[in-house]
Amino acid sequence: MLDLIILSLHFFICFLICIAIWYGPKDVDSHSSSTGGAEVHPDGLIFIGKEDDIKKSQRITAKIDGREIVVFYHEGKFHALDSRCYHEGGPLCLGEIEDIDGQACIVCPWHKFKITLETGEGLYKGINPQEPSPTPKWQSKGVKQRIHPVTIDNGNVYVSPPDFSVSFDSDYYAEKYKQGGELAIGK
Repeated sequence: MLDLIILSLHFFICFLICIAIWYGPKDVDSHSSSTGGAEVHPDGLIFIGKEDDIKKSQRITAKIDGREIVVFYHEGKFHALDSRCYHEGGPLCLGEIEDIDGQACIVCPWHKFKITLETGEGLYKGINPQEPSPTPKWQSKGVKQRIHPVTIDNGNVYVSPPDFSVSFDSDYYAEKYKQGGELAIGK
């Protein structure tokens, strides 16, 4: 009986920690070009932050016209993508970065979906049953997550505004969270 009480207490404490992380302070105060608060480069690029600051923190979240994006600095490169996972809207800004077959991937903290930082492809481990001895290999589901091209200019990090002439699976959750914030989709 004591074990059950301790286990329940442990679960409750973990739950409280998750809530504190989820609703706690964000990496930075969000930029929003819709309110005129974002600095826009002459080429139409949107200012995200100082290069050195992002290198130190390794990631930063920002909003572009209400759309939340996350910029990662990993192994000498900057990568930007929609902050909400294409699968069910999980917060990629809280995910861990893993190397999968030589590709840097963000792992969604909700359901462990793996997304390449470079291209936005969803990866899964699958087998080819026609092989003599099928072994699981990493394969692509195609590009699922919208990525945003990053430009570095004079120590500043900029991203290109989204090109909506092409749609991606992550657009659905980016729009949901844009319209309703944290309450749009409960998890």
